[in-house]
Amino acid sequence: MVKLAEWRGKEIFQKYGIPLPKGHVARSAEEAESLVRHGTVPLPCVIKAQVLAGGRGKGGAVKFAATPEEVRAAATSILGLEFKGERVKELLLEEKLALSQELYVSLTLDRSSRLPVLIASGRGGVEIESVDDHEIDRQPIHPFPGLTGYQKRRAAKVLGLSGGRAKSLDRLLDALWKLFNSEDAELVEINPLAVVGDGLVALDAKVIIEDDAAFRHPEYADIRDDRTPLEEIAREKEIAFVQLDGNIGVIANGAGLTMATLDVLSEFGGRPGVFLDLGGTDDPKKVTEAFLLMAQARPSAVFLNIFGGVTRCDTVAKGLVEAMRQVPASERFPLVARIRGNNEAEGVEILRAAGITSIPQLKESAQAVVAAAGGRP
Repeated sequence: MVKLAEWRGKEIFQKYGIPLPKGHVARSAEEAESLVRHGTVPLPCVIKAQVLAGGRGKGGAVKFAATPEEVRAAATSILGLEFKGERVKELLLEEKLALSQELYVSLTLDRSSRLPVLIASGRGGVEIESVDDHEIDRQPIHPFPGLTGYQKRRAAKVLGLSGGRAKSLDRLLDALWKLFNSEDAELVEINPLAVVGDGLVALDAKVIIEDDAAFRHPEYADIRDDRTPLEEIAREKEIAFVQLDGNIGVIANGAGLTMATLDVLSEFGGRPGVFLDLGGTDDPKKVTEAFLLMAQARPSAVFLNIFGGVTRCDTVAKGLVEAMRQVPASERFPLVARIRGNNEAEGVEILRAAGITSIPQLKESAQAVVAAAGGRP
């Protein structure tokens, strides 16, 4: 998936005619001050960190300002902030609007029904996950008739809108539906959707594009807002690699086993960090390359959990041992392995000969790596 920063999402919103506050992106405190001094962004204004994580308001990554001096001070305090693992490099400055209500609307894919779904709630401005289910309305949308007039009227009723505001919602939902389909989106979310006078304005924009449709959208090819530098390197090498906040690295093969491994580590008090899915490779060099990439993330310990099928246990063991030889002694970390399946005995012998702990039981191996990581930063 391709996650877009708010300002990029709003560029797309503007393309489809969705009402927005006046705003502009800044990448320095000087630029932020200049935007308000020259009237590009009216005062008072809001200064928002451009990160993909939610909860910016509670985390001090959103501030208000009424003068150019306040804008500069707010921008200085936000830029460079480390927010949920992301360093703030960009700001979005927008005019502060007088709003009477905050709502929530989104279009997303419901994997269980295999249909798009329109979600609406009168509880905008907070994380939708924290809203009681009875306060959220969900309407599946059949792709052939598309978003119908009845569904838009139902959404207006749920949101408590009538008259001119209901007509504004009608137009906005038509634009969202067109955007959702034309841009091959997985999610298009407005939270909050503000009631301003008799109209509606999107105060935020969350857009996620399906990357399997990238061939239809070359304009998104260079967007890397959702990837860390190491994730970007992994993507170029076609390695499935994700960085989390924990300190235990995980190497597994197959999405199911990888996810199960993360769950097991969490159950025993571990904090999964980088996880790497080897998939079905049978090339020791590929394993070495993947492991060295993980080593750059500096995990406190690494858990290797492999079920040998297409990926043979001895192949993984050879690649792993070669990678460990290339990691400087000062940067090495505890490694616990659990390898089962095709050529298991050969793989275990290769690991043990290299001094790498191999434990066949999942529970015991997971507990061992959690313990190994516990005494390290």
